Amino acid sequence: MGTPEYDIVIGLEVHAQLLTASKIYAADATTYGAPPNANVSVVSLAHPGTLPKLNKKVVELAIKMGLACSCEISREQIFDRKNYFYPDLPKGYQLTQDRTPICVGGNVVIFRGTDTERQVRLNRIHIEEDAGKSIHNDHDSDTLIDLNRAGVPLIEIVTEPNLWSAQEAGAFLIEIRRLVRHLDVCDGNMEQGSLRCDANVSIKPKGDKTLGRKVEIKNLNSIKFVQKAIEFEVLRQIGVVNNGGEVISETRLFDSEKVRTYAMRTKEELNDYRYFPDPDLSPLRISEDWLDAIKAEMPALPWEIKQKLINQYQLSEYDAAFISESKERVTFFEEVAEKTRSYKGIANWMMGPIRSHQNINTELQPLTAKQLADLINLIDEEQLSFSSASDKLFNAVADKPSLDVRTISTELGVLLSENGIDVEKLVDEVLRAFPDKVIEYKSSKKGKALLGMFMGELMKKGAGKLNPKEANQILVAKLNES
Repeated sequence: MGTPEYDIVIGLEVHAQLLTASKIYAADATTYGAPPNANVSVVSLAHPGTLPKLNKKVVELAIKMGLACSCEISREQIFDRKNYFYPDLPKGYQLTQDRTPICVGGNVVIFRGTDTERQVRLNRIHIEEDAGKSIHNDHDSDTLIDLNRAGVPLIEIVTEPNLWSAQEAGAFLIEIRRLVRHLDVCDGNMEQGSLRCDANVSIKPKGDKTLGRKVEIKNLNSIKFVQKAIEFEVLRQIGVVNNGGEVISETRLFDSEKVRTYAMRTKEELNDYRYFPDPDLSPLRISEDWLDAIKAEMPALPWEIKQKLINQYQLSEYDAAFISESKERVTFFEEVAEKTRSYKGIANWMMGPIRSHQNINTELQPLTAKQLADLINLIDEEQLSFSSASDKLFNAVADKPSLDVRTISTELGVLLSENGIDVEKLVDEVLRAFPDKVIEYKSSKKGKALLGMFMGELMKKGAGKLNPKEANQILVAKLNES
């Protein structure tokens, strides 16, 4: 983004809700969409005399994320109380990690454009618990409180202030979402709030070493909103400074309908939270054996998988990036690749007809791996045209998962070797319909363009049932007759 007069400096704090069956310090369920205040207990409601007990799975998921981001894993940690009051925070404080985050440093590689990459430095990844949810209805004077989310485990991924544009912030979130989904750390559903972001934005005179006063934009729940909020906030701060004012360090919210930020409160300082070690939780120690066991369970990372797709299957950078975006895509691609060697064909189908079907209907694969491989093999064997396969056969195969692709193709009469069409007769019909174009083809240098026109008309007449190679050979022969 940037401007001629100012540098833009951005730091992100990304909260990821961990994929655990129970909360971080209690046995309450973490299921999304439960009736209000159904997933609560005396622990999450902070009744007197109750004590927290740390969920082991939370620690393991946090360490997995740290290993994937090349962080240093802290061997000894304590949990701190972060004191502030909200109606949806039953204890009046949040249990978090202030001085001893579980993961220190690290980096995430982002891609700007198709192949330009750089490393975004991380400050830390730490564990904490979520608060509940306050519900403000427009026509109700009361605020409703749902404590289902209170005590749900989170990791907070904190970058250094080393993002320089809204586009880079968006690229960082894309990589984080890809990573947490790949590791089964978080489902990455920003619309449900399981992955959300706070953006710290500041400006400074071009080339100045001193950072400007940062403004925090809270609770952004889509990559598009993160980018639009940052873009607005940058312009707002530049306007303030250019008009002789000073940027106030504050917390702001983003109005997605008006596409603007607005003030929420003056930014708290660290001493406002009055951090101190929680006396109810014992220090957490990560043994070398435990850490080694977690390392042994680490899957190949998305960028490693992308490189494998490029090297082993000769896919382009773009195709490999699309397929490596989720584990489900990679698994499906490799299952199909076991049954056909047309790897580019698999990628084309996944990015074309299958992707369009999923956007409209479902995230589930509409075809089995065998069905897609059979479709691709029939096309490669010139027994089926791509247009017939994608326009007519695709939905029929998806609706009949138990039937063989060749059987369905025969029923629909789309196999090129079985259509009984007289290709020469169709070629003659096309040439008789365009006598002027035939003369022009024979007497001008526009042969290639006109040949494409004739082929288009011929394929229309064949209703997608012609073998393109055979049809082209007959057409060229007829056009070249004296």
